[in-house]
Amino acid sequence: MDCLHRLIRFSLLAGCLVPALAVAEPVSSLPTITHHQLTLQLLPDSHQLIATDRLILSGRASGQALSFSLAPTLRVERIQDVTHCEAACETAPELAFERDGSAGPSEPQRVIVKQPATDRGYGAVALKFSYRGVVDDPPRDPRHLRFVTPSETSGHIGPEGVYLSSESQWYPDVEGSLATYDVTIALPDGWTAVTQGAPQSDQGHWIVPTKSEALTVVANRFVVKSRTWTAKSGQSIRLATYLFPDEASLADEYLDASARYLDAYIPLLGPYPFSQFAVVENFFSSGLGMPSFTLLGSGVIKRHYTQPYALGHEIVHSWIGNGVFNRIDRGNWVEGLTTYLSNYYYHELMGDEAQAREQRRLMLMGYAVYVRPGEAYPVIQFAQKHDEKDNAIGYQQAAMVFHALRQEIGEAVFWTALKQIPERYLGMAAEWRDLERVFQEAAGRDLRWFFAQWVERAGVPDIEVTGSRVQQSTGTAGDMNRVEAIVHIAQHGTPYRLAIDLEFVLDGGRTHRTRIHLTDAQQNAIIPLPERPLAVRLDPDLHVFRRVARNALAPMLNVYVTDAHRTVVVAPASLQQPGPFTDIVQRIAAQEASKPEPSRTTVKQPEDKTKPTPEGSVLVLGGPGENAAASDMLRYCGDHVHFTEKGFSVEGKSYEGPTMALLVSCRRDDQPGSVVTILYGVTPPALTRVARLLFFYGWQSYVVFHEGSVVARGDWEDRMTVEVRIETR
Repeated sequence: MDCLHRLIRFSLLAGCLVPALAVAEPVSSLPTITHHQLTLQLLPDSHQLIATDRLILSGRASGQALSFSLAPTLRVERIQDVTHCEAACETAPELAFERDGSAGPSEPQRVIVKQPATDRGYGAVALKFSYRGVVDDPPRDPRHLRFVTPSETSGHIGPEGVYLSSESQWYPDVEGSLATYDVTIALPDGWTAVTQGAPQSDQGHWIVPTKSEALTVVANRFVVKSRTWTAKSGQSIRLATYLFPDEASLADEYLDASARYLDAYIPLLGPYPFSQFAVVENFFSSGLGMPSFTLLGSGVIKRHYTQPYALGHEIVHSWIGNGVFNRIDRGNWVEGLTTYLSNYYYHELMGDEAQAREQRRLMLMGYAVYVRPGEAYPVIQFAQKHDEKDNAIGYQQAAMVFHALRQEIGEAVFWTALKQIPERYLGMAAEWRDLERVFQEAAGRDLRWFFAQWVERAGVPDIEVTGSRVQQSTGTAGDMNRVEAIVHIAQHGTPYRLAIDLEFVLDGGRTHRTRIHLTDAQQNAIIPLPERPLAVRLDPDLHVFRRVARNALAPMLNVYVTDAHRTVVVAPASLQQPGPFTDIVQRIAAQEASKPEPSRTTVKQPEDKTKPTPEGSVLVLGGPGENAAASDMLRYCGDHVHFTEKGFSVEGKSYEGPTMALLVSCRRDDQPGSVVTILYGVTPPALTRVARLLFFYGWQSYVVFHEGSVVARGDWEDRMTVEVRIETR
């Protein structure tokens, strides 16, 4: 899902460079680490790590002061020069070192090694660190209403599990290093460790032969299942699952899904870059992709997390992000391309055009909801996901950049160029300009304008049909095209250069589609037609990433969440004791605590029906028996939804019984762009699980729950494809 574990690492290191250089003996031209040979003992009951790291440095190291980052809770006992020592090296000379204490308590320490000058000059140097300490940062729930980030932790060793990623700084490192690894891990009986690369015959021994930005180690009481699988390409890959005993029965489902996605993406991206792919269950909420494995929280494992946007996304990261690395200081292109290939293109690949269109719709919706005009930033400035606006720009908009590029240069050229990215940059870092170069060379023409427009410019096109009419064709006598439609199209703001479809509804009931090219702020398209047109639709299949007005979206909870004016209506009795509604109100309050008072959600109790509905979007908690506002607000839903004596009905279908619950949003035509949303449970227990996960269900107009599980969902009609009537002249 994310390369967050790597991104945090870089930000931490960057923040400590100045203090590290402030020591008496300056550090210059630091070499990089090319290999780590790690021996670890992990003691979960006491949160302890005992380790040695024999690391190889390349570059000019002789006579320099060397600076390494390491977690502040870890204590270096000694550092030895083992350049000429291949065995135990206990007698190897020790080097003086000091800790730079200028960093804060939560920042990595800088270990400065005072290496004596030798006659070796340039060349590789080997150092052995012996160190130990505590890694104990229990995971905390993410701070967002919708959980777009994993649970927050810098790393943890405990009875519930081990998670050691780069942000925990659990081994000595030098910024910018790309290294291979040899790792031996000792654990209590019954525990199994997983890391990158491939397990060796010796239990707890892993080899990582490909260069990586960082090493992640996890461990727990896993049930392991593996198979040697041969892809259609002929490549042999070890597939494995590391699941907790309660979920061990899901192993084959995840192994089969992994094989399916690998077979889909190997032809597009080239040979799989690793010898294995593993699905690993985590003890806290996560969706992380590391080289050769993905780390998924128990919650998602139980929900059969095998969809393209889920498991498929993590597998694409094997090439994009974990095979070819990101130049994060020059823009994160990795998540956009991964999202395009997994969340979106997989549906095209499988021939499911309806679902492909739905994904394009969802991407447009995400941008419309979370990126307000004036708040956009260029795709090239996206680094990592902090909130839903980042998600809309760095994942969804960036994904559609590749869709636009594919349409611009054509199918054959696009897929040929895409395959060249791993071919050229595997084990290396790439940036947007590198991608531009690859696609430009494949296309054989200048694409600077394209990347300047779609990647380096803030915002998206804002396109509208502002008028249309029909006239007699100016064609020659006998021409079958008897009429011409003149369609006036406006681009608000600086115009984009793009191609977009127009679809005409003809007098005889047929449709006629054509593609036009836009370059100007105001432009007329003259389209010959075989018969009189009645109406025209702009971009009916939603292929162009553009701004969609909020009042054109289907009503949904996310429109409420992002409205400038939000009100929660809840009966006082519902807040007097702990319960589902109390939890929702408290979470909203915690989320908005840092906002200025006028922009926070207003909490109100039900009022007399004669009083006006609050401004903006309204969230009503409770049904007609506990919140009088529910029945009144239901008027916005027309005939779509009705409350009944024992439950409710949606689109004429009845749902009754104490375990049923409903989340429904309806458009406020009296306030365009706002919605009324009602959360109703037939009984309070029906809402226990729904309330906890409420903001996961923000993209549908209605969701019906039975015992907290979704049994029906859908949308009322959106207005994203506007049909403009054509005047006859």
